Order: sequence, then C-alpha cells, then structure tokens
Amino acid sequence: MNFHGAEAMTEYLSSSDAFMWAIGDDPVLHSTIVTLTMLERCPDWHEVVDRFNRISLAAPRFRQIVKRSTPPLPPHWELDPEFDLGFHVRRERTPELGNLDVLLERVQIAAMADYDRAHPLWEATLVDGLADGAAALLCKLDHAMTDGVGAVQLASVLYDCIEPSEQSVPSGRETSHVGAPLSALIQARRLFVPSVRHPLAAAAAACTTAASMVRTARPMNGPQSRLMVKRSPRRHVGTHEVSKAELLRAAHAAGGTLNDALIAAIAGGLRRYHENHAAPVAELLVSMPISIRTGNDPAGGNRATLSRFRVPVDLTDPGSRIRAIHEHAGIARSEKALAHTSAIAAVLNAMPRRYVTSALRHVDFIASDVPGFPKPVSLAGAPVRMQYAFSPTLGAALNVTMFSYVDTCGIGVNVDVGAVPDYHAFHGCLVEGFDEVLNLAMR
Repeated sequence: MNFHGAEAMTEYLSSSDAFMWAIGDDPVLHSTIVTLTMLERCPDWHEVVDRFNRISLAAPRFRQIVKRSTPPLPPHWELDPEFDLGFHVRRERTPELGNLDVLLERVQIAAMADYDRAHPLWEATLVDGLADGAAALLCKLDHAMTDGVGAVQLASVLYDCIEPSEQSVPSGRETSHVGAPLSALIQARRLFVPSVRHPLAAAAAACTTAASMVRTARPMNGPQSRLMVKRSPRRHVGTHEVSKAELLRAAHAAGGTLNDALIAAIAGGLRRYHENHAAPVAELLVSMPISIRTGNDPAGGNRATLSRFRVPVDLTDPGSRIRAIHEHAGIARSEKALAHTSAIAAVLNAMPRRYVTSALRHVDFIASDVPGFPKPVSLAGAPVRMQYAFSPTLGAALNVTMFSYVDTCGIGVNVDVGAVPDYHAFHGCLVEGFDEVLNLAMR
C-alpha cells in the first residue's frame, strides 16, 4: 500500500467526522462502537492478525490519527509514523471458562473507556477460553472512523464466505482528498449555479431546503421522560435475540418496516418501564440513524446522520404504534436536509460546545437497525455463532442496536446507568415489548 499521497496532501476530517470526534472529549458523549462476535471455536491467531492488517491497508483510517489544525481549519488525518498492529490487535484468555456475561463485562469497559488518541482509534481483542471451547472477537472503534454500514463492508475482509454481490469492500485510498473548507465551497457553488439559471424555482427550493435544515438542527424540548433524565459516563450493556423473519412478518402485518417494528418494540418496553415506576409518558424523543452512504463512498468515515422525531409510547396496540412510527419515520427520511448533513454538521461545529452537548442530552433513546450478514460466515476457520453491536448513547438515555445475522436479529442494548439504574428491570420490560410486537406475526 502506498501512503505517499496521504503524506503529500492534508486530508481534513469531514464536518460530520469532526463533529463525532469533537464530542468524544465529553465522557458522556463517547462516540464508541463496540461489536461482539461469538465464535464456535478459537480461530487461527496468525490469520486473524493478517486479516486486520489487510483491513488497515484497505481503509487508511485504521493507520491514521487525528491531529488538530491551525484554526479555523478543522482537524486532519495524519499517517501514524509508528503504527504498530500489535497495539491494536490483541489476544486474551479468560481465567476460567467464561460465558456471555463475562464478555459483556468486557464490552461495558470498552464502551466507557476512552482511546489513546496518539494512536488510530480502534482496537480488536480475541478472547478464548470460553465454555465449550468457544471464542469471541471484541472490536472497538470510534464513530468518526466509520458507521455501522461501513463497518459491515470492512468486515468482508475479516470474514469468509460472504457473497461479493452482497458485501463490497473498498480498496486503495479514498477517491477524494478535498479538505472540508474547499468541499464547502464546492457545495455552495452547486447550490448557486442553478439559482442563476432558474432564479424563482431555485429560490423556492432553497427556502424548502432551508426550512428542512432548520427542522433538522433546531433544539427540541426534552427529554420527554421525567424518569430517565440523569446522564453519566457509566454504561450497562445487554443482549436479546429475535427471529428476523418473525419480526419482519409482524412489521408487514401492521404496514411497517423492520425498523418500524424495532422502534415500536423499544417504545412498548419503555412504556412498561415508565408505568412500573409510576411515571407514565405519552411520547418519547427518538434519534434514528439514517445511512446516506452511496455505492461510491469508501467504508471509512461516518456516512450516517441522526434524525429525531417523537414516538407515541402511549399507543398500547402494537399495530397502531408501528403505523404511527412508520408515518413519523417516513417524514424524517424525506427531509431535504439529509442531502446537506455535512453543512449542518459544520454549523454545529461552529456553535458553543455546551449548547451542542446540551441538545444531545434532550434525546430519550436511540434506535439503530444495521443489516448484517445474510448467510453464515467464519473467521479464520472458526464459524460465527452470533454477532451483536453496541452503539454509543451520544447523550441519550439508551441506545438499542439491532444487528442481523442470517435469520436472527441480535439486539445490543447500551444504557446510561445514570438514566436507567435498574438495568435488569428495564431489560425485562424491553423483552416484553419485543414479544408484544412479535405476537402480530401470529394473528
């Protein structure tokens, strides 16, 4: 791999990546993604190391660090001159036969711990010595490096038996090295030229887009919950599993999508949790990641944006709840502001940090649906049993991420202990929320 191009030209963080990197200074807002892959047996260690080396060559972010630039320029990527793969890829053995609970304790620590920012922002640990000769791979990376969909694309280097037509991996360097300031000028030009040729139509479109951008970036009153209001750096994680086919049938029975069914299940669980604490709530504010990744985008970099809307929690009928969520989510996905995510992020980067971090804490929960591998895969000779993803709370009370593997949806739950101190009570309510939605498939 030739990195001379990276050394010769400064590559600035995009506005979105700079935003994710900057808020990581706040321990409550760590933008860390943690994935846990359960393996049938321990894979070949040398092959695992080689696979991560290939990933670091295919995606330059894995060999780069973030360096501050001279203001007003944004931070930039810089090749780590002392990159050591051994620092990032490690192997550990549990002191006794471990199980999922032991691994989740490691996930919690990884989710709360910051990075050594003198190194690239990622780690991978192979854990063996589990019960029945099983093993696990725990990966941690910053959201500024990639998003959920990008991580799945990169994983096609790591795992075997992935159909090329379903998963693609970028090779070589990213095609664009345009810095954030120049890209902003290019975007402005693209908006300006049509306005000269068709002034009235362009003015109307500009007003519509501007209104959409204001709706997307405006502060919202929250959190709506009177119960989940405190925020802290402490996290508790857990898992759940549901049939993808059954959840999809339930969604279609109510006229919704898989993502609608996910949010409806979470809302049902949160309704029960609030009722059990004598703090009923009518609606909650959800933040839903929307992928804006295209086929030409490299796997590196964050190509997802967060859209916020209110979820009617007090709708006890799961079918009605799915239909209402489908309507609200559809409006959120149709916002013209989605095409200008970078511009919105640039504005947020220029605003006082206290204002931005306060706004992020107004969200009640985050729900994310990440399409995983549709067919079985293996890692260096070890078949994969299951995969879970634990996405950051980013100031919300909790984040529930659904990561599908073959026909099972692995639910990764990441809660802020300050907001949800009784995790096990909440987890029971969440399971009931999923069961309630899944019952739609039986009707």
